[in-house]
Amino acid sequence: MRKAIDDYYADKKRYPETLDDLVRNKYLRVVPRDPITGSATTWILVRKGESVIDIRSGASGKGCDGTRYRSW
Repeated sequence: MRKAIDDYYADKKRYPETLDDLVRNKYLRVVPRDPITGSATTWILVRKGESVIDIRSGASGKGCDGTRYRSW
């Protein structure tokens, strides 16, 4: 997904406003499921203004290295 966000920016000189923009513009077929929560709706969007510049897992808890999933 991060590559799709970067590719969108490279092509359009702006970031998407939603993850659905990536699907509508064919950068992704579907918004993938968060591998930890199993849901495509739990992503945490990192924004700059109205634009999505990154994503994070929406899962609670920590990985085996002790870092919070939300920091990934």
